Amino acid sequence: MRDFTAELEQRKQAGLYRTRRHISGPQQPVLTADGKRLLSFCSNDYLGLANHPSNIEALRNALPETGLGGAASHLVCGHHEAHHLLEERLAAFTGRSSALFFSTGYMANLGVISALAGRGDTVFSDRLNHASIIDGCILSRAKVRRYGHGDAGSLAAMLAETSGHKVVVTDGVFSMDGDVAPLRQLAEVCREHDALLVVDDAHGFGVLGPRGQGSVAEFGLSEEDVPVLIGTLGKAAGTSGAFVAGPAVLMEYLVQKARTYIYTTAMPPALAFATCASIDLIEGGDGLRSHLQSLIDRFRREATTLGYSLTPSRTPIQPIMVGENWVALALSRALEACGVLVTAIRPPTVPVGEARLRVTFSSAHSHDDLNCLLDALSGCRHLLDEQGIAS
Repeated sequence: MRDFTAELEQRKQAGLYRTRRHISGPQQPVLTADGKRLLSFCSNDYLGLANHPSNIEALRNALPETGLGGAASHLVCGHHEAHHLLEERLAAFTGRSSALFFSTGYMANLGVISALAGRGDTVFSDRLNHASIIDGCILSRAKVRRYGHGDAGSLAAMLAETSGHKVVVTDGVFSMDGDVAPLRQLAEVCREHDALLVVDDAHGFGVLGPRGQGSVAEFGLSEEDVPVLIGTLGKAAGTSGAFVAGPAVLMEYLVQKARTYIYTTAMPPALAFATCASIDLIEGGDGLRSHLQSLIDRFRREATTLGYSLTPSRTPIQPIMVGENWVALALSRALEACGVLVTAIRPPTVPVGEARLRVTFSSAHSHDDLNCLLDALSGCRHLLDEQGIAS
């Protein structure tokens, strides 16, 4: 126990210690966190659907028919009609042949990657992929090679010198930088070198592409181009769970092989019905996405004018680059004192020396909300000036 205590103290001294906030009430722009009302800019509820009346009504109406718990795994007696209908809806919406519903995005990545690759195979992973992708690669027991972030040329060279079964895995939108993977180039490279391409579109689904179909659809890529598409339902969809979509034979293979699907209790079926309602909102949500983009564009202009350094992101993820852990924490605390909640992101979530504030936008934010954020950032800019951090 003393070793654990010492390590925790080391994390505190390095500015890496993490704490949990107690949130009261629904997820929405104005939160009650630890008893204090704060305007939040750190949620992944990109379309404001986590508290949407239609989704809440769909859940409420489904409960008397489905009950609450899933009660068993999908392969025992937990695969409810609601799960099946959601899978059909997700397949149709993403333009895929079939889909499989997982309990979380983390479980989807672990299950899919470890099922599609194994000993003797090689998995190629972007250097900035999410932790769940990294852990899925490790769990597969395949050889793992990391290619330069978004570098299709680097990947092509690695694939050219590798024989055997090859799987390439990338985020569609990178969760801490907000940039979009060069999916068209990656698809071409994978086709040339006979590699299976897996795209985790957790942060693109609902936000990018026609009708919010995601980053893969934005590039016009088909199921043949991207055979395995993974998406999360706890972000833009505002509910919970995840899915993988692709050829029917691959989905059936995952039913047989993906351990995180086989050995877990099914999600509450009522939640699956609510997610179907959420997909309807996403599909008809061009107005939500247009408003969201207007917030993003204005923030980028005005935050840059204030002297803040932003990453080249066109998505709702808009990191303010700071560098040092303690400075990022100080800026986050100063914003909170102004009534604005933006969390500091530090290693190991991001590389050492690249601590940042991860600002995220939702369609539920108003331009008045954005005014509050910009005013708070203006008042806190001196913290970076004092550290010699320039834009």
